[in-house]
Amino acid sequence: MSEALTTRRWGMRLAYVLLALAIIFFQLLPLETTPRRWTGPDLLILITFAWAVRRPDYLPAFLVASNFLLGDFLFQRPPGLLAALTVLAVEALKRRSRSLRDQTFLVEWLTVSVMLIVLMLSDRMVLAVLLIPQSPMGLTLVQLIMTIIAYPLVAAVSHSLFGVRRIAANDAEALRAGL
Repeated sequence: MSEALTTRRWGMRLAYVLLALAIIFFQLLPLETTPRRWTGPDLLILITFAWAVRRPDYLPAFLVASNFLLGDFLFQRPPGLLAALTVLAVEALKRRSRSLRDQTFLVEWLTVSVMLIVLMLSDRMVLAVLLIPQSPMGLTLVQLIMTIIAYPLVAAVSHSLFGVRRIAANDAEALRAGL
Protein backbone atom coordinates (compact mmCIF):
# COMPACT_ATOMS: atom_id res chain seq x y z
CA MET A 1 0.00 0.00 0.00
CA SER A 2 2.79 2.38 0.94
CA GLU A 3 4.72 1.72 -2.27
CA ALA A 4 1.63 2.31 -4.40
CA LEU A 5 0.97 5.68 -2.72
CA THR A 6 4.61 6.71 -3.08
CA THR A 7 4.68 5.68 -6.73
CA ARG A 8 1.43 7.54 -7.41
CA ARG A 9 2.71 10.64 -5.61
CA TRP A 10 5.97 10.74 -7.58
CA GLY A 11 4.14 9.99 -10.81
CA MET A 12 1.82 12.93 -10.24
CA ARG A 13 4.78 15.16 -9.38
CA LEU A 14 6.39 14.15 -12.67
CA ALA A 15 3.09 14.82 -14.47
CA TYR A 16 2.96 18.31 -12.90
CA VAL A 17 6.51 19.10 -14.04
CA LEU A 18 5.83 17.85 -17.58
CA LEU A 19 2.56 19.78 -17.73
CA ALA A 20 4.31 22.93 -16.51
CA LEU A 21 7.06 22.53 -19.10
CA ALA A 22 4.46 22.03 -21.84
CA ILE A 23 2.61 25.20 -20.79
CA ILE A 24 5.85 27.19 -20.74
CA PHE A 25 6.83 25.79 -24.14
CA PHE A 26 3.52 26.74 -25.77
CA GLN A 27 3.60 30.21 -24.21
CA LEU A 28 7.05 30.77 -25.73
CA LEU A 29 5.94 29.88 -29.27
CA PRO A 30 5.71 32.97 -31.48
CA LEU A 31 2.13 32.46 -32.67
CA GLU A 32 1.32 36.16 -33.08
CA THR A 33 3.52 38.94 -34.36
CA THR A 34 1.38 41.90 -33.30
CA PRO A 35 0.79 42.98 -29.72
CA ARG A 36 -2.51 41.84 -28.26
CA ARG A 37 -4.95 43.99 -26.31
CA TRP A 38 -6.04 41.07 -24.18
CA THR A 39 -4.38 38.13 -22.55
CA GLY A 40 -5.54 34.69 -21.63
CA PRO A 41 -5.52 33.05 -18.23
CA ASP A 42 -2.30 32.07 -16.53
CA LEU A 43 -2.64 28.31 -16.84
CA LEU A 44 0.49 27.48 -14.87
CA ILE A 45 -0.77 29.31 -11.80
CA LEU A 46 -4.24 27.79 -12.24
CA ILE A 47 -2.98 24.23 -12.41
CA THR A 48 -0.65 24.82 -9.50
CA PHE A 49 -3.44 26.27 -7.35
CA ALA A 50 -5.93 23.56 -8.32
CA TRP A 51 -3.49 20.81 -7.45
CA ALA A 52 -2.44 22.55 -4.21
CA VAL A 53 -6.03 22.83 -3.00
CA ARG A 54 -7.06 19.33 -4.02
CA ARG A 55 -3.92 17.26 -3.42
CA PRO A 56 -1.27 19.21 -1.48
CA ASP A 57 0.99 16.15 -1.28
CA TYR A 58 1.56 16.29 -5.05
CA LEU A 59 3.22 19.73 -4.94
CA PRO A 60 6.33 20.09 -2.83
CA ALA A 61 7.61 23.64 -2.61
CA PHE A 62 10.79 22.90 -4.55
CA LEU A 63 8.80 21.81 -7.64
CA VAL A 64 6.65 24.92 -7.59
CA ALA A 65 9.67 27.15 -7.04
CA SER A 66 11.73 25.54 -9.78
CA ASN A 67 8.91 25.66 -12.36
CA PHE A 68 8.11 29.30 -11.66
CA LEU A 69 11.78 30.29 -11.49
CA LEU A 70 12.28 28.72 -14.91
CA GLY A 71 9.25 30.70 -16.09
CA ASP A 72 10.70 33.89 -14.61
CA PHE A 73 13.93 33.40 -16.56
CA LEU A 74 12.28 32.42 -19.84
CA PHE A 75 9.59 35.12 -19.77
CA GLN A 76 12.12 37.78 -18.71
CA ARG A 77 10.37 38.63 -15.46
CA PRO A 78 12.31 39.68 -12.36
CA PRO A 79 13.99 36.42 -11.34
CA GLY A 80 12.43 34.83 -8.31
CA LEU A 81 9.70 37.36 -7.59
CA LEU A 82 6.73 35.47 -9.01
CA ALA A 83 8.31 32.18 -7.94
CA ALA A 84 8.57 33.31 -4.31
CA LEU A 85 5.09 34.83 -4.25
CA THR A 86 3.59 31.71 -5.81
CA VAL A 87 5.32 29.41 -3.34
CA LEU A 88 3.91 31.51 -0.48
CA ALA A 89 0.42 31.41 -2.03
CA VAL A 90 0.61 27.66 -2.66
CA GLU A 91 1.72 26.97 0.91
CA ALA A 92 -1.17 29.09 2.19
CA LEU A 93 -3.59 27.13 0.00
CA LYS A 94 -2.10 23.84 1.19
CA ARG A 95 -2.74 24.87 4.79
CA ARG A 96 -6.36 25.65 3.88
CA SER A 97 -6.87 22.44 1.90
CA ARG A 98 -8.03 20.52 4.97
CA SER A 99 -10.82 23.00 5.70
CA LEU A 100 -11.71 23.32 2.00
CA ARG A 101 -12.08 19.55 1.69
CA ASP A 102 -15.52 19.68 3.33
CA GLN A 103 -16.70 22.85 1.58
CA THR A 104 -18.48 23.33 -1.74
CA PHE A 105 -16.68 24.09 -4.97
CA LEU A 106 -17.88 27.70 -4.78
CA VAL A 107 -15.93 28.22 -1.55
CA GLU A 108 -12.84 26.66 -3.16
CA TRP A 109 -13.23 28.93 -6.19
CA LEU A 110 -13.64 31.99 -3.98
CA THR A 111 -10.57 31.06 -1.93
CA VAL A 112 -8.45 30.58 -5.06
CA SER A 113 -9.81 33.85 -6.51
CA VAL A 114 -8.83 35.79 -3.40
CA MET A 115 -5.36 34.20 -3.52
CA LEU A 116 -5.02 35.17 -7.19
CA ILE A 117 -5.95 38.77 -6.39
CA VAL A 118 -3.47 38.87 -3.50
CA LEU A 119 -0.78 37.37 -5.74
CA MET A 120 -1.39 39.96 -8.47
CA LEU A 121 -1.45 42.89 -6.05
CA SER A 122 1.69 41.69 -4.25
CA ASP A 123 3.55 41.30 -7.53
CA ARG A 124 2.54 44.76 -8.72
CA MET A 125 3.38 46.40 -5.38
CA VAL A 126 6.87 44.89 -5.24
CA LEU A 127 7.51 45.90 -8.85
CA ALA A 128 6.29 49.44 -8.10
CA VAL A 129 8.46 49.77 -5.01
CA LEU A 130 11.51 48.61 -6.96
CA LEU A 131 10.62 50.91 -9.89
CA ILE A 132 10.56 48.05 -12.38
CA PRO A 133 8.48 48.66 -15.52
CA GLN A 134 5.15 46.82 -15.48
CA SER A 135 2.54 45.80 -17.97
CA PRO A 136 -0.48 48.13 -18.17
CA MET A 137 -2.95 47.72 -15.32
CA GLY A 138 -5.81 47.03 -17.75
CA LEU A 139 -3.94 44.10 -19.26
CA THR A 140 -3.17 42.72 -15.82
CA LEU A 141 -6.82 43.01 -14.78
CA VAL A 142 -7.97 41.24 -17.95
CA GLN A 143 -5.56 38.40 -17.23
CA LEU A 144 -6.72 38.23 -13.61
CA ILE A 145 -10.39 38.07 -14.62
CA MET A 146 -9.68 35.46 -17.30
CA THR A 147 -7.70 33.41 -14.79
CA ILE A 148 -10.49 33.52 -12.20
CA ILE A 149 -13.10 32.59 -14.81
CA ALA A 150 -10.98 29.69 -16.11
CA TYR A 151 -10.45 28.07 -12.70
CA PRO A 152 -13.54 25.79 -12.83
CA LEU A 153 -12.48 24.48 -16.24
CA VAL A 154 -8.93 23.79 -15.07
CA ALA A 155 -10.22 22.10 -11.90
CA ALA A 156 -12.54 19.92 -14.01
CA VAL A 157 -9.77 18.96 -16.42
CA SER A 158 -7.42 18.18 -13.51
CA HIS A 159 -10.16 16.05 -11.98
CA SER A 160 -11.12 14.14 -15.11
CA LEU A 161 -7.84 13.82 -17.02
CA PHE A 162 -5.27 13.60 -14.24
CA GLY A 163 -7.42 12.24 -11.40
CA VAL A 164 -6.55 15.10 -9.06
CA ARG A 165 -9.53 14.85 -6.73
CA ARG A 166 -10.05 16.31 -3.33
CA ILE A 167 -8.36 14.15 -0.79
CA ALA A 168 -10.82 12.07 1.23
CA ALA A 169 -10.70 12.06 5.02
CA ASN A 170 -9.49 8.45 5.21
CA ASP A 171 -6.80 9.14 2.58
CA ALA A 172 -5.66 12.15 4.57
CA GLU A 173 -5.32 10.01 7.68
CA ALA A 174 -3.34 7.41 5.74
CA LEU A 175 -1.02 10.07 4.33
CA ARG A 176 -0.47 11.54 7.78
CA ALA A 177 0.25 8.11 9.22
CA GLY A 178 2.82 7.49 6.48
CA LEU A 179 1.04 4.66 4.76
